[in-house]
Amino acid sequence: MRYLIALAALVFSANAISADSARARMEVFSKDLKSVSGSFTQQVFDNANHARDRTSGTLALQAPRQFRWDTNAPYKQLIVADGERVWIYDPDLEQVTVRNQGTEEAHSPLTVLTDLDQLDRQYTTSEQGEHDGYLWLRLKSKDKEPEFEYADLGLDERGLKRMVFLDKLGNRTEIVFSDWQRNKKLSPDSFKFTPPKGTDVIGNAEPTTEVFPVKN
Repeated sequence: MRYLIALAALVFSANAISADSARARMEVFSKDLKSVSGSFTQQVFDNANHARDRTSGTLALQAPRQFRWDTNAPYKQLIVADGERVWIYDPDLEQVTVRNQGTEEAHSPLTVLTDLDQLDRQYTTSEQGEHDGYLWLRLKSKDKEPEFEYADLGLDERGLKRMVFLDKLGNRTEIVFSDWQRNKKLSPDSFKFTPPKGTDVIGNAEPTTEVFPVKN
């Protein structure tokens, strides 16, 4: 799913570091990371390598499990995770889909970015060497029914710059990040969502036992 791919991409960049592997760079960036915000552009290619959807917008992530993914062009879409639920809002359709956040995160690398302890529990990792000016780390889910074949993280000396996802149908998604702001204080309202009046809500808005609530 596009939003899961998108959500998997949230990391950081700011202070240059010296590291000789992608894993080392990722570990250094994860240390003491509490929040991050920035911009993204995302391009999807089908299994014949034909360019499809191209989107852009802004994102924000706050430890431990809150995030906001705001697509601005060429259409509007908002994804908000409040620590209990994931809300996907399509204003053009006047529709909101809500899902348990625990279920969503079970298939997304999102949580490892602010909780690196989960990396080896949920994924196998392998260094992919250096190309296009970045060191690359590949993540493959240990889940029995993963939603993607792999996710490649491309890091330079200042942080995550690229992410490439290959899904189970052979579609490839490439994401470019920019304008990272590390540990900037984010408004609590960034991670809250109330369906607008008259909007159709699809899904169960009640937390379940799979939920991982945010601890203040």
